[in-house]
Amino acid sequence: MQNYAEAVKDFTERHATCLTVVFVAGVGVLAFRRWMAGAVCRSKARLEGKTVLITGANTGIGKETALDMAQRGARVILACRDMTKARIAADEIRQKSGNGNVVVKKLDLASLQSVRDLAKDVEKNEERLDILINNAGIMMCPKWKTEDGFEMQFGVNHLGHFLLTNCLLDLLKKSAPSRIVIVSSLAHERGQIHFDDINVDKDYTPQKSYRQSKLANVLFGNELATRLNGSGVTVYSLHPGVIRTELGRHLFNSFPMWKIMLAKVFMKLVKNPWEGAQTTIYCAVDESLANSSGLYYSDCAPKKPAPQALNDAAAKKLWDLSASMVGLS
Repeated sequence: MQNYAEAVKDFTERHATCLTVVFVAGVGVLAFRRWMAGAVCRSKARLEGKTVLITGANTGIGKETALDMAQRGARVILACRDMTKARIAADEIRQKSGNGNVVVKKLDLASLQSVRDLAKDVEKNEERLDILINNAGIMMCPKWKTEDGFEMQFGVNHLGHFLLTNCLLDLLKKSAPSRIVIVSSLAHERGQIHFDDINVDKDYTPQKSYRQSKLANVLFGNELATRLNGSGVTVYSLHPGVIRTELGRHLFNSFPMWKIMLAKVFMKLVKNPWEGAQTTIYCAVDESLANSSGLYYSDCAPKKPAPQALNDAAAKKLWDLSASMVGLS
């Protein structure tokens, strides 16, 4: 034992600098991981008797949000494109939450008809809708088009949710106080709305389109809050953080192998889906936000969005354009 102790001491003395660097690096990595995890929603609000609809709730932060809502006692509607995955997710949520009131409904945000069909279903069969969470999205995909001919990222991330929200407004108002939560992204800070080329046909890049769609989310939230002022329906947009989910699958597919390897290491340090869902949950249930509307949040706290997201004229112009594109009067 004495020889072992002496060997350890000798090794430590000879490699003191190296061991110090390793220790400091380890502490730094742990600190960075903790910082990346972000804040946690502390609200204990219960949701018995309330109905929550979440788009894209079969995976990632949508699924974690749905689980949280179910654990609070809500009736939870998973509005998803892939019904097989949605049913599997619903079963898991029922088992983990002990709440059997979790249902699945078909929604393909790349089809305006699918959006209208879901809205009609909800209006016909649901007595109330207390929280609408526009969570689903697509990120950095190739130049694809929706069923109606719109650029895919703008069509799914913004137009589909724009139409769905407007179609459900009467039920949300009837259920007031109610909330609309819009999941945007920090990417909006580098976005702009290309009003003269809304489908980005002239110079398409996945990044350009994604940033436009995320800026549209924030502008939509701002204009919607203005239009709903005094109705009892409040609106929140948010950045959930950098998260380990399936959302980045199209982005990584375009990377060379060395970038993919680096990305896989980096993704170990970013938020997991539970951590990524916290700001969405906060905006959906926290009691302190009951009288707030039209603000942007990150890590469970208000955050000032990019200047272009505060342009009221652009928000109004985008609303009018979106209404025209989806056929709203």
